[in-house]
This record gives sequence, structure tokens and C-alpha cells, in this order.
Amino acid sequence: MTSMDKQQRPIAIWLFLCCAAIFAMVVLGGVTRLTGSGLSMVQWEPLMGILPPLDHAQWQETFRLYQQFPEYKLRNYSMNLAEFKSIFWLEYFHRLLGRAIGVIFFVPLLYFIVTGRVRKSLIPRLAGMFVLGGLQGLMGWYMVKSGLVDNPHVSPYRLTAHLGLAFIIYAYIFWTALDLYFPRTSGMAISRRLKQAALLLTLGIFITVLSGGFVAGLKAGYAFNTFPLMDGHLVPESIFALSPLWTNFFENIATVQFDHRVMATLMFLLIPLFWLFATRRELPPRARLGSHLLLAMLVVQISLGISTLLLYVPIPLAAAHQAGALVLFTLALFVTHELWRTNYQPGN
Repeated sequence: MTSMDKQQRPIAIWLFLCCAAIFAMVVLGGVTRLTGSGLSMVQWEPLMGILPPLDHAQWQETFRLYQQFPEYKLRNYSMNLAEFKSIFWLEYFHRLLGRAIGVIFFVPLLYFIVTGRVRKSLIPRLAGMFVLGGLQGLMGWYMVKSGLVDNPHVSPYRLTAHLGLAFIIYAYIFWTALDLYFPRTSGMAISRRLKQAALLLTLGIFITVLSGGFVAGLKAGYAFNTFPLMDGHLVPESIFALSPLWTNFFENIATVQFDHRVMATLMFLLIPLFWLFATRRELPPRARLGSHLLLAMLVVQISLGISTLLLYVPIPLAAAHQAGALVLFTLALFVTHELWRTNYQPGN
């Protein structure tokens, strides 16, 4: 490892810490959604909204603002101030963590740039991360706004976009951190097919996550709480009940849950096949370890998903299932990075 490579390691560790903060944000966002807390803050004040209500008068005013919106009028009309506080705090800490991530990213970034530790070639990537983080904040508010109109439910399209963007930002930062922490070396040759398989598997996990976003957005997990059958059928009878046809894949509870089951089953089949294909070949030690962990995490994640469904979406299990999705995605990224950081062997 060169002295320049060693200089980049603190930057890599900082980016890994940013990933850990995003991980916590994803999990807290899931809990916020599961507890119905996401629409409790009806104003977006990126800079001035850091402080919560500090006295009884401020709490009364905040509660009064909430009472003007459909969630209170149509669903929580019997809620008192103490009950409102219980949902407010979760959304408040979710937004506060979002601001904290901005600080965790921006302050060290300035330090590394001022001290000359950031390579010029890395600056555009870091700037892209900062821009994506700002866009994610806007996307979060855009999602919340969809639930502040006539129907007190956020749009499943916007929720899935918010979730998907979080995973994209996480992947971008994590991959960059891996580049810096494990600089490219002239290691063993890796089959191009194996590299492509790892990349496609990572993409498959991401698509499965997006299908889960629509399940969450439509609260589809509260329906068809049996496995493997749905209402006594492998394929639910109402799978194409909506018109036009394409809307079923995004707005039909039966179809959305079925799609998520299909994608999860596909991953349940493909990840073990990838593991067999990979571990029978000569691999770098980290890639081999990552492949083993990926297979083990698959078993955990599938178990969490089925348990969450059968037990009618208990909050701890559902939050663990969302966290497990990001762990599985992380391991797939790690394995893919380890395979792609070496030159492939033509013809394999």
C-alpha cells in the first residue's frame, strides 16, 4: 500500500460512518412509517425546525397545526396532546437524524479538502454525494406532502422513490469507501461471468427492495397473511382486478404483495446458486467471506419476511426486515466490489 493509499483510509472510514448513519436513518424511517408518525410534522423547516416545542404553549400550537390536516380529521380525531407527542417525537428524531447526517458529511468534507487530503479526482464524487443528500431531503418532504391533502396516506410511488434513493445514496457512498479502503491491486483473475452475476444479483436485491416499498406504501403486508398461499391460491384471483392493467403492479394490494413474494423467492433461488458458482472457484479471501455471509443473511432475511407476514406486521419484526434488506444489499455490494476490483480472465 502506498503512502497516498494510506492517506485515503481516514476518508474511507468517514464515509463508512456516513453509511452507518444512513443505515440508522433507513431503519428509523421504517419505524416512523409503521407507527403512523410520518405525518405528525406538517411543516418543513430545514434550518429553523431543529428545536422541538419547548413549552406547553408551543406544543398546543404544534398540535393545532396538525389538527388542520386530514390525518387528524379522518383518522386521529380522538387523539389528545399526550398521544400526539408520542408520534411527533419519532418523526422529529427522524428529521433530526437527517440533519445530523448532513453535518456528519459536510464538516469532515471541508476538513479533508482544506487539509489537502482529498484527491482532485475524488472531489466530483463527494460533491455528487452532497447533492444527492439534498435531493433526498426534498424527496422526503415531497413524500410527506402527498399525505397532507385529501387522503392521509403518503403516495406509495413517492415512498418507494424515497426508499430507493436512500439505497442508491448508500450504495454510492459505500462503493466509494470500499475503493478508498481497499485500493485496486493486481490480484488473481476473476471470471467475467462471475462479476456480471454478482452485479445482476445486487440489482435484483435492489428491485426486491423497491417492490417492498410498494408493499409498505399500500400497507399490503396486512393482507394475505398466509404463506406460501394467498387467499388459498399461489396466485391471488384479484391479481389483475384494476384497469388499466399496469396499475395493478403498483396499486393493487394483491399484485404488489405477490410481486414482492416472487422477487424474494427469486433471490432465495439465485443467491444460493451464485454462492455455489462462486465458492467452487478461486476467490480473494474477502470475496469468499462475503459470499458466505450473503448466503447466511439471505436465510435470516427470508425468515424475517415470512415471520413479519404471518404475525401481521409487528413493528420490531417489520423494522428488522427493513434493516435486513439493507444488510443483504450491503453484502451483495461488498462481494461485487471485491470481484470487480480485479481484472477478469477472458473467455471464462
